[in-house]
Amino acid sequence: MDLFKVIYFIKGNYPEKEFVALHEPTFNGNEKKYLTETIDSTFVSSVGIYVDKFEDTIANISKTKKAVAVVNGTAAIQVALRMAGVKAGDEVLTQALTFIATANAILYNGAAPIFLDVDLDTMGLSPVSIESFLEEYGELREEGCFNKKTGNRISACLPMHTFGFPVHLDELLRVCKKWSIPLVEDAAESIGSEYKGKPTGSFGLIGAFSFNGNKIVTSGGGGAIVTNDEALGIMAKHLTTTAKVPHPYEYAHDQLGYNFRMPNLNAALACAQLEQLNGFLENKRSLAADYEVFFKEQGIQFRKELPGTRSNYWLMCVELADQKERDLFLKTTNEAKVMTRPIWQLIFRAPMYEKFQRDQQLNAKFLEERIVNIPSSVR
Repeated sequence: MDLFKVIYFIKGNYPEKEFVALHEPTFNGNEKKYLTETIDSTFVSSVGIYVDKFEDTIANISKTKKAVAVVNGTAAIQVALRMAGVKAGDEVLTQALTFIATANAILYNGAAPIFLDVDLDTMGLSPVSIESFLEEYGELREEGCFNKKTGNRISACLPMHTFGFPVHLDELLRVCKKWSIPLVEDAAESIGSEYKGKPTGSFGLIGAFSFNGNKIVTSGGGGAIVTNDEALGIMAKHLTTTAKVPHPYEYAHDQLGYNFRMPNLNAALACAQLEQLNGFLENKRSLAADYEVFFKEQGIQFRKELPGTRSNYWLMCVELADQKERDLFLKTTNEAKVMTRPIWQLIFRAPMYEKFQRDQQLNAKFLEERIVNIPSSVR
């Protein structure tokens, strides 16, 4: 591995940058125009034409019947889980190899995560791990699936499409159906990704996207809940707007809701970004193709999409030989002002998550020691 060549190649893709960021936004469309229109309209908060337009656009992109704009991806997952029926004292099957928001959203509902292993090829929640766990600990009752070890109800399965690579959805759906567990997709990183020709986020009962500043398209801060169950979508909108009962002037709230509304100002930015999504995706796929060729010549494995899937290549990554090689790669590139970072530390290593049930995590630990994200911005 010639790290000088690696640094030279990456910098060559971003020749105007003294410091090459991991993933920075690109604003080449109608962003300023829409923001100015929003300011001039005075509708800068949670009501406005761009909130409506954003929701319609996301529903169209995700091929779902209803989309709800919220303040960030974490809030989207939190409400999605509640809509799926997750209650305090329940348990949710998920992965430990993920951003902390996945697990936090479970705890926000008063539920407990069960951390199960990922697949090596997708880096996302493994159907084999789910099935193995349920064969040992699962018990089907009239009220649903229960954990024989804890006696608690397992009320959802929450996979995350790591870096935009879709998980094995057909197999996950099969296992979840067998055990009567709703599938909720953490699609925070996968806007524009597809599994067998269908967008991620559209397979589960409900899905969640993020539009943080480091995503392919951004609203500064923002998220979206999507579903093909219109009743769930309407309830999600109601809950995220403080559960206020519609009325011209009275303030009445019929249940515990959240002030999770996306401001019109953020939605205006998102709408301008979404107009450019297809171009961004093609640009990034071109970069991924160049990376694949280059890293193959260097004897380094570049992670690419699986057959039958289409990745948005949000954060591109390489797999190093071992942790020692990974650490050298990280140190050398960052010192050269090329931002790289390791994959997340496994969630159960955090003190607030170490007590929760988990399996051996063999694949997750393997990937934790080897996967490095490399600069992935639109060129």
